[in-house]
Amino acid sequence: MTPDTTPDTALEDPHTEPPPPACVMCFNASDPSGAGGMAGDVATIAAMGAHALPVVTSIVMRDTADTFDQHEIDADAVAEQARTILEDVTLAGWKVGFLGNADNVSAVAEVLSDYTEIPLVSYLPNLSWMEEDALQPYLEAFRELILPATEVLVGSHKTLQDFLLPEWDSERPPSARELAVAAGEHGTRYVLVTGIMLVPKAAGKMGKSSSATPPPEQYIDNVLASPQGAIAGEKFERFDTSFLGAGDTLAAALAALLAAGSELQPAVAEALSFLDQSLDAGFRPGMGHVVPDRFFWALPPPEEGEGGEGEMPETEPEDPQTKNSPRRVH
Repeated sequence: MTPDTTPDTALEDPHTEPPPPACVMCFNASDPSGAGGMAGDVATIAAMGAHALPVVTSIVMRDTADTFDQHEIDADAVAEQARTILEDVTLAGWKVGFLGNADNVSAVAEVLSDYTEIPLVSYLPNLSWMEEDALQPYLEAFRELILPATEVLVGSHKTLQDFLLPEWDSERPPSARELAVAAGEHGTRYVLVTGIMLVPKAAGKMGKSSSATPPPEQYIDNVLASPQGAIAGEKFERFDTSFLGAGDTLAAALAALLAAGSELQPAVAEALSFLDQSLDAGFRPGMGHVVPDRFFWALPPPEEGEGGEGEMPETEPEDPQTKNSPRRVH
């Protein structure tokens, strides 16, 4: 009797399709500058080797310097975009960015509630450009509906402090752990806090009464924390350069890595490294901020002495032996 087995040659069938990359659904605004929003998400997720499923939640009126206004998209249209593709494609990750208004927050939360096993990375940008009567309902809806579903909340230290601890009145800024505790009260498991200012040790030793000039270098910390405490951190030297789209880049990179099956800590480290290199290779397409180059790895090295308008400050070539040393993230 011949065993019923599959020939080895069948496993090497040239007509067999390779598995698709991890698919990440992004809810975000259309950003015509291409720096952040949906354009930033798609570029970042593609650069990380995953596939973006973009759902547009708002059309933002902005250039590379400022945000001026938005045209909101109907909540039903937002939900329909998502549910139409979810009936066809297998999802591996979520990324939430700017959702436009409180109604859209509710619509997105309803979609998320049907896929609770899929990791969600939420990014909270600086929304100071919004009118107060629209901003407060948006933040309240985000707090009550998005945070309970969020695995990792990403944001700058100042933005997360204003959002999570608006009544904070201590002279010292809240720690990443204290922000994580506040987020955890709404169901969020982790926070990834960026832009935590660190005082150089030399400056700290001089004391408040010292007349000596403190060193010009400043450092920022990026900390992954849970309500139990800080889990990991990356300290970077800070440049006096302003960037647009850095937060969306970091959150989208992390969402893509988690969707591909990475564990949280190595995923955060890789996402921060990706952001670092994207910023170091950044360019200035207009008269405003510098835009991250998410495809820095695909560009040929510049010729010696080559430069141009908007070129970033010169840096020494990366030494493989110093890969884990503090990097220049801006």
